[in-house]
Amino acid sequence: MAGGPDPAEHFAPLRAELIGLAYRMTGSLAEAEDIAQDAFLRWNAADRAAIEVPRAWLLKVTARLSLDHLKSARTRRETYVGPWLPEPILDSEEPPQQAAHERAQDLSVAFLLTLQRLSPAERAVFILHDLFETPFAEIAALLHKTEPAMRKLATRARERLDAAAPRQAVTDEDARRIAGAFLAAVRDGKEAPLRDLLAADVVLHTDGGGIRPAALNPIIGADKVSRFFAALARKRALIAPSSLLHLGRVNSLPGFVTLEPDGLPQTTALEIRNGRIAGIYVVRNPEKLGALRARFAG
Repeated sequence: MAGGPDPAEHFAPLRAELIGLAYRMTGSLAEAEDIAQDAFLRWNAADRAAIEVPRAWLLKVTARLSLDHLKSARTRRETYVGPWLPEPILDSEEPPQQAAHERAQDLSVAFLLTLQRLSPAERAVFILHDLFETPFAEIAALLHKTEPAMRKLATRARERLDAAAPRQAVTDEDARRIAGAFLAAVRDGKEAPLRDLLAADVVLHTDGGGIRPAALNPIIGADKVSRFFAALARKRALIAPSSLLHLGRVNSLPGFVTLEPDGLPQTTALEIRNGRIAGIYVVRNPEKLGALRARFAG
């Protein structure tokens, strides 16, 4: 029977952390919010008087719910059309977690994609231990494994994350400048100015989810990427230009949100390395843009 501390009073201060955990586990803010709500329902029904540390209990419940979600979503991910990108978050939104670890606030697309390449167990151990400071013994009980096995999973996860290309930090002013310069070059459609902004090995990822037109495979190299955007600019000149909704950061990276000729928003995030754009992440899948559509409606 439920009892103990008032459920809402003790849950509310932890909600952002729980959403942060679930978002990093699933890559979807909408699903993370649903998981956090499910965790609240379980918290509401629990014998709260018997729970010594509500935060630890809720973190473990949220991790378990996230793992269950990943099992049910595995088939959908395997059959996803084109590149899969995480649901975008804008810089002006409340970051869905506040922890002391240096990686806790890294919501960059590359970091999230690397997390998604970890096994669900590796992901859970790394996030719970390194980002939320959950003891290995508690994680071992959650995953029904030994504590040494948890330490091995955490080490493996850290090695894979450390091997990923580091993100170059940029100020808010530089983020707006870089995003604005790229947007202007894309709209102009001239290949030379575009190439000047791009790293030689730049990679373009476009996520349409099979719902909106998008490249089915990543496009690699400054020449190919600049030609792609030049061709897109010529095509848009025949229909209607996109309009700017937001300029600044998308998932902590320089980026922008545009309203496209089809009436739907689109996000673009830019990974910077050595002063040039090394990664371009474009989300067009409307199923991942529901929050933005509501935010910019009217």
